Amino acid sequence: MIKILSYNINGIRAAIRKGFVEWLEDCNPDIICLQETKANIDQFDQSVFKKLGYYDYWFSAEKKGYSGVGILTKLKPNKIHYGVGIDYMDREGRNLMLDFDNFSVMSLYLPSGTNIDRLGFKFKYMDDFFSLVNEIRKSKKNLIIAGDYNICHEAIDIHDPIRNAKVSGFLPEERQWLDRFLKSGFTDTFRLFNKDPHQYSCGVIEQIQEQIIKDGELTIFCPLKI
Repeated sequence: MIKILSYNINGIRAAIRKGFVEWLEDCNPDIICLQETKANIDQFDQSVFKKLGYYDYWFSAEKKGYSGVGILTKLKPNKIHYGVGIDYMDREGRNLMLDFDNFSVMSLYLPSGTNIDRLGFKFKYMDDFFSLVNEIRKSKKNLIIAGDYNICHEAIDIHDPIRNAKVSGFLPEERQWLDRFLKSGFTDTFRLFNKDPHQYSCGVIEQIQEQIIKDGELTIFCPLKI
């Protein structure tokens, strides 16, 4: 069995200082998808991951200290896809995909809608990403999209659904999009095994511990149903 994790680390440099490497060694996943790395590859030491036996791949945003995704894997990939070939998406460093013999893994960091302009950007990104994934699925039977979707799907996925009903990340349009995305052939693997309310798959490294975030972003594994 292959162990695949996903983590929004909110800055790879800060995460390393706070014990991410030690946590990674202890957890020992075969593959881990990272989001919000917030660094170019010349700004941190990748050798700490190589020492643990990982191949490491990174796709950074053009803007320094912003966004960015990465994948660490103990399995050598057959092919690496940096970005998706759509300029406005790739400038923000939000998609990285690795192809293996029998499956592909994507690290995804969907935009947040922090203001009206970014909300419009997020909606465009979501629509274009949905179309893009439909094309990818034509050639990749086993596709795992692990990442930070910046959307909570159902009321059980967020601490206070009433207070957050008009906040980006839990807007009806965002939830409908995620519902349509899942129904197109993907499975939210966290909710496949855990249907209890207020069980969040989001955490941060702080004082070398994982702390639960009440209103944090939801990390979802979406493998394609076979």
